[in-house]
Amino acid sequence: MKLFFMGIGGTLMGNLALLAKEAGHEVRGCDGALYPPMSTVLADTGIEALEGFAPEMLSPRPDLVVLGNAGLPRGHPGVEAVLDAGIPFSSGAQWLGETLLPGRHVLAVAGTHGKTTTTAMLTWILQQAGLAPGYLIGGVARDLPRAAELGGGRYFVVEADEYDCSFFDRRSKFVHYHPRTVIINNLEYDHADIFPDLKAIQDQFHLLLRTIPSAGEVIYPEGEDAIEEVLARGCWSTRVPLGSSAEDTTAPWRLVYGPQKGEPPRVLQEGVDLGPLVLTLSGRHNAQNALAAVAAAQHVGVAPAQALEALRTFHGVKRRLEVLYEDEDVVVYDDFAHHPTAIRSTLQGLRERAGGEEIIALIEPRSHTMSLGALRPALAHCTAPADAAHWLSTPRITWDLTGLSQDSITPTTVHQKAETLLEAALRRPAGTKPLRRHIVCMSNGDFQDVPHRLAALCEARGKAPRP
Repeated sequence: MKLFFMGIGGTLMGNLALLAKEAGHEVRGCDGALYPPMSTVLADTGIEALEGFAPEMLSPRPDLVVLGNAGLPRGHPGVEAVLDAGIPFSSGAQWLGETLLPGRHVLAVAGTHGKTTTTAMLTWILQQAGLAPGYLIGGVARDLPRAAELGGGRYFVVEADEYDCSFFDRRSKFVHYHPRTVIINNLEYDHADIFPDLKAIQDQFHLLLRTIPSAGEVIYPEGEDAIEEVLARGCWSTRVPLGSSAEDTTAPWRLVYGPQKGEPPRVLQEGVDLGPLVLTLSGRHNAQNALAAVAAAQHVGVAPAQALEALRTFHGVKRRLEVLYEDEDVVVYDDFAHHPTAIRSTLQGLRERAGGEEIIALIEPRSHTMSLGALRPALAHCTAPADAAHWLSTPRITWDLTGLSQDSITPTTVHQKAETLLEAALRRPAGTKPLRRHIVCMSNGDFQDVPHRLAALCEARGKAPRP
């Protein structure tokens, strides 16, 4: 089949194009601008990817156009060309659900935070167990050869995004996947550009519940009101809650933390101690992600002991506290966190690892939700685990960030230019005893290349500068 992927430079669409080619289809595509790593990945696999949306790109005429949702509304020249030519079209999520997922046991990872890491964890566990899963991950897992593969087994692991599908299908992508095993990591308000409130997101999650068979499982953290409200509307599958460390929990799975700092938590199932959860990743949020992956893997026959052993060698996902530079004085991280909850949990995880060393947060509020100011009240506290925070204000932001300097409980500065933010990140107050400095760059975009520019400055100087 001749397929044309419009929006092929995006993470989902580019990886779907890779899966399509692997499945034997003839694949081409286009996007407004193409950048590494996706442009490089497409070129390496022999997929023709064109820049722009000229109607002549649709010649020779494809059998189907697969449309992305980012920047492709009605009125877009590429969309109008497809409609005027009468070429059959589909959204990326619909194409995946109808073409590659039928007949497979789909394990879907949903929720506001942690989807990419948890999907990668679960995929790694199934691979190490010899199940040869197919997978589609919205990021680059360090332990996997690429972000998407068809796999050779019965199972397919997919990152299940709640964002809408396309200009003609405003439902969340995950309604097309028909999973049998579902992880819901958490549920908060996000995507303010398409959802007016939390209830609208909960409506979509309940559509997801309606697609899960009675023999399926829904794995979720115990006591999260937003998730419990969705489940209360109706859940026809087995519920598998994940408990906290509290002794009075009735959840079948829970983590128990010991008194010693740095000691890995132990995994309990139905009160039976299965052993320690040893991770290379920091933070209790990642431990909770791992617990969900262990529970999901058991649903497809992987013993918890085998899953825990696999997680010992899991090295995470790029742009999740990814170290770009490190010496005895400074560590520079690149991180994807862009929601207040994710910012705080990431910084808290680093604080637990760094102890009393200095943590500086550099943040670009780039997502639609952040740029619209929908979560403004939560920003005053989200950087609390850091010693200082520096925010970059850009033209896409529709509200005045300067109030953060007064409102935040962390010493905070708002910058209008990336250059002044970089200078501030490296500046050390005169007369202070130097501590090792951890600089965390947080954005879901390119952040004007601040993370790599900062790493290059540190490398050129050999160490963080002294006054």
